[in-house]
Amino acid sequence: MEILHYRACNLCEAICGLEINHVGGKVLSIVGDKNDPFSRGHICPKALALKDVYEDPNRLRRPLKRTADGWQEIGWTQAFDEIADRLRQIQARHGRNAVGFYAGNPSVHNSGTLLAGPGLIKALGTKNMFSASSVDQFPHHFAAWQLFGHPLLMPVPDIDRTDFWLIIGGNPIASNGSIMTAPDVGTRLRAIQQRGGKVVVIDPRRTETALRADEHHFIRPGTDVFLLLAMLRTLFDENTIKAGRLTGLIDGLDDLRAAVEPFTPEQAATLTGMDADVIRQLARTLAATERAALYGRVGVSVQAFGGLCLWLINVLNLLTGHLDETGGMMFSHPAFDLLSRKRVYDKYDRYRSRVSQRPEFMGELPVSCLAEEILTPGPEQIRALVTSCGNPVLSTPNGGQLDEAFAQLDFMVSIDIYLNETTRHAHYILPPATGLETAHYDLTFHGLAIRNTARYSEPMVEKAPDALFDWEIFENLRMRLEDEHYDPATGPAPVNPEQKLDMGLRYGPYKLSLAALREHPHGIDLGPLQPQLPERLFTANGRIDVASGPFLNDLNRAEAMLHRAPPSDDQLLLISRRHLRDNNSWLHNTHRLVKGRNRCTLQIHPTDAHRLGINDGDPVRVRSRVGRVELPAEVTGDIMPGVVCMPHGYGHNRPGIRLDVARQHAGVSINDLTDETQLDELTGNAALQGVPVRVEPVTSETLRSSERTNTVPAD
Repeated sequence: MEILHYRACNLCEAICGLEINHVGGKVLSIVGDKNDPFSRGHICPKALALKDVYEDPNRLRRPLKRTADGWQEIGWTQAFDEIADRLRQIQARHGRNAVGFYAGNPSVHNSGTLLAGPGLIKALGTKNMFSASSVDQFPHHFAAWQLFGHPLLMPVPDIDRTDFWLIIGGNPIASNGSIMTAPDVGTRLRAIQQRGGKVVVIDPRRTETALRADEHHFIRPGTDVFLLLAMLRTLFDENTIKAGRLTGLIDGLDDLRAAVEPFTPEQAATLTGMDADVIRQLARTLAATERAALYGRVGVSVQAFGGLCLWLINVLNLLTGHLDETGGMMFSHPAFDLLSRKRVYDKYDRYRSRVSQRPEFMGELPVSCLAEEILTPGPEQIRALVTSCGNPVLSTPNGGQLDEAFAQLDFMVSIDIYLNETTRHAHYILPPATGLETAHYDLTFHGLAIRNTARYSEPMVEKAPDALFDWEIFENLRMRLEDEHYDPATGPAPVNPEQKLDMGLRYGPYKLSLAALREHPHGIDLGPLQPQLPERLFTANGRIDVASGPFLNDLNRAEAMLHRAPPSDDQLLLISRRHLRDNNSWLHNTHRLVKGRNRCTLQIHPTDAHRLGINDGDPVRVRSRVGRVELPAEVTGDIMPGVVCMPHGYGHNRPGIRLDVARQHAGVSINDLTDETQLDELTGNAALQGVPVRVEPVTSETLRSSERTNTVPAD
């Protein structure tokens, strides 16, 4: 008999509601859940990947152990015992920090991992904690901490009620929203225009979102900070500062006015490639529109001034009366509130990375430092690594170096469902039950949603008898590390994190429970976002300092760049892009998402292509300081002159992986070009945008040269 199963898709931040028709666990169809009050029946092509991943013959289902004769399937108890024993031995010999931990992006898309993972990390007791957060979002957290008192108190655009949406470095049509949970962004964007509003996009590429916007302006990669500073300078010059009811909460306004004085629209125009009058008009429109939101995402976050950019975006919203106001940038109030306890946040610079002396933030070190912490001998060198649902070889800067570093580890454990570019280095791979087999509640993305909702997903099918959930894996490892004599036959059972989830809902602002959510399989609408300041502030004095020391000090670095020389003619700036059917490197093993024309191309402007003798479709070689790749050129006017663009998440061409579909559509990895030494000095976030590269056509002569040297040296 056919059964309808309702759940939220947890493959990206949009958490769209799904209606899945299945018989005995065999999926017949996946469509949008029209009764979901948030997504209203919308889904994107990625939702079908839940079926593909569930049925994927390449998905691992039992623990793997690497032996001299290759990979061997073993039992869970043997795997847990051997892993815990090996980790304990390494820490006893080399210290607790000799073990590192890396958490991938999927961690926050799985409530079992999110709730049980911290227990394992605590049991390891290492300061060498890394995650994907320092690849693309540390600046958001840093700005939220400095301005509002907590790194998780990040405002999101109230796009359902705004009349002017200014998007810098974001492409929500392709991403489905990022640090902005907003299913069906296309319909919501069109609604802004239908009610007489306006959408403006600023990006080095004419993105999918820019094509639907009312205006698009090209901007040179890495220069957004000068645009934002010039907009702020315009507000001061024209006396249009108006913070409204939050005026009395603001400190540092005079210091801020003096700090932005050197950054004029004319200087910004020279650096950004935008017209000075356009810059002034953007500031004027933001100030004059009653309901407006300035939103910035990956493009402004992953650059050398990411922290300053996110600080300025928040300050511009505040000083134009659009922070914590209807139609502006507002704060979600989720049913499970991760910020329910008021306390001063102090997780910054409590320790530093061993080699580069990078400060810790949020209990993590910058992932750009991971390779050097493995490769550099000395006390507390990382000799063992545990990775959780991540593929940093493809997703972090200078992935080639990280690939080499992983190969030198004494011991490595990966909690993952695939044998991929990262986990191929592991000594043990522990695959959890996944997707349709799991229960899920979006702890993170309900907290970043543009409307307050709650939805709990039951498993569609029972997991196999010999499978374990992610939380069971974390708990078994934790208990063995905490007690070397732990016996699963007589010891405590793993703690189901649903107990924590139920308690969090009961003590949350809406006094819900798991039982209540189970009675509403389509989710519960808890209403639109509401103003929450000053009550929601976590700052020690309950105020907002717009000119805190870390930002003003970092402005000196930006001011030193005002008169920098432009790039040479033979140097181009590399940026990344994302497609609606991509999700980092996760979903490339599903044929329906990768079929069709090759999406792993180098987009290049016709002017640059003509100068370099490149035609559309020609193979080209791209070189940076750290490496080189070859891929087809895509000549298009949708990219700014002087800029080239590659997608991220590709590069499934390394040996030893079990990804049949992905290998057929391997492409090349942009992170074989990005530079691990280029960081935002303020936040430690990777600076992945605006990487200097040189591009040349692949001719018979360059091929012969490559064959003679067996490699192409990096610049």
